[in-house]
Amino acid sequence: MNKHEVWEYVEKLEPRFHALADQVWSTPETCYAEHQSVEAHALELDYHGFNVKKNVAGISTAVIGESGSKGPVIAFLGEYDALAGLSQEPDTFKEKPIEKGGNGHGCGHNLLGSASMQAAVALRNWMVESGVDGRIRYYGCPAEEGGAAKAFMVREKVFNDVDIAITWHPGSLTGVVRGSSLANCRVDFTFEGRASHAAGSPHLGRSALDAVELMNVGVNYMREHMPDKARIHYAIIDGGGISPNVVQSKAKVRYVVRDETTSKMLDLLDRVKRIAKGATMMTETKVTAKVLAGVSNLIYNPTLGDIMQRNLELLGPPDFTKTERIYAKRMQTTMSADDIENAYEQAGIEIIKTKALADSIVPNDARAVGIGGSTDVADVSWVVPTVQLWGANYAIGTPFHSWQMTAQGKSSIAIKGMTHASMVMAATGVDLLLSKRLREKAWSDLKASIGPEGYISPLLRNSKPPIKDMAP
Repeated sequence: MNKHEVWEYVEKLEPRFHALADQVWSTPETCYAEHQSVEAHALELDYHGFNVKKNVAGISTAVIGESGSKGPVIAFLGEYDALAGLSQEPDTFKEKPIEKGGNGHGCGHNLLGSASMQAAVALRNWMVESGVDGRIRYYGCPAEEGGAAKAFMVREKVFNDVDIAITWHPGSLTGVVRGSSLANCRVDFTFEGRASHAAGSPHLGRSALDAVELMNVGVNYMREHMPDKARIHYAIIDGGGISPNVVQSKAKVRYVVRDETTSKMLDLLDRVKRIAKGATMMTETKVTAKVLAGVSNLIYNPTLGDIMQRNLELLGPPDFTKTERIYAKRMQTTMSADDIENAYEQAGIEIIKTKALADSIVPNDARAVGIGGSTDVADVSWVVPTVQLWGANYAIGTPFHSWQMTAQGKSSIAIKGMTHASMVMAATGVDLLLSKRLREKAWSDLKASIGPEGYISPLLRNSKPPIKDMAP
């Protein structure tokens, strides 16, 4: 079998980064509250001799590690935020939280950051021993789940001198991410009215909760008249209290508005804002809209995608054992047939119902399928040529943001797939470090994709990371 020379550097590092992934899994922290996780990443960067910069872009849970003094800048993007409500015992086959209502790594970000740093360190080690010039960076990025940290980091120009960005995301079928994602914006609508006794003097009250409900009704009626790929979600953050005999004077609803591109998303958001205004007119209340975060749509870079695909094909899929396949098959019994079918649909390939783990890679000619959700990697992809890999870390069909994903997060499957992803990323980094022509071609692809209009930030000019709004 052919071997890439950087792979042995990756494999040597597996024990340390296995430990880092497990450590982050065991201390799950959500959006902008990843204090233990970022410290663990900073300490690991320091151990490997990287220059560490904390409080990046004014965000206390963001960190950058750099090694090298000259040459092209190859950046690896990592994450480590968890999700609320997905606490789960490891390696169990039924929902069993460690802490009721606690956090859990239900999207695999404990693996994501660890593998990205593993690739960065391996590439640096290979670079030094090979006498090649380059600057290797690891970007520890918090709050991907709803906080759009990378969008704020892009706005603060922390990627301005990067030549190439490489990243990945844990999954169940391994291949290059070719589909786009949806641009989105997260906005709080706070309504203010007038309190009164709901029975004694209801005519004197002006209900903020009524306004929230009428806004939601208006948006739901709009769904028939918005683009097919657009998505709108909402949650009532504050219903005005627990006393039904009080006319609620204040209430808040949080909206996520998504569409194919940033400009389309912003147009749809304007329509949502007009509906909110209409609700105030019906209830004689006032409304304030606060944009918390926003991300762009993802740009695929064909040159980088082809390079990563070649390295993935050279490596082949992870070599899972019979025991691991039995484990995965049992995990699949906790999922629906639709979950398993959806995994194949999202990969753009034919369904193979007998498989529990990936034993092949998604081919280069597979149908490109949009991610459907959103990611702040997208904002980096507008300003730096960026490539992303799907990993093979879970039983096929494992739903994202689920207890099943948390349960598998410390398994041998997860770690084996993590190192596999790191090997692909590190090899891709070598190829790009060595070839100025490929880097220039990747930049040419990016400039052709963004067009003359260029990058439009989904953030308001003076908005700040919503640390107080999002962190528990």
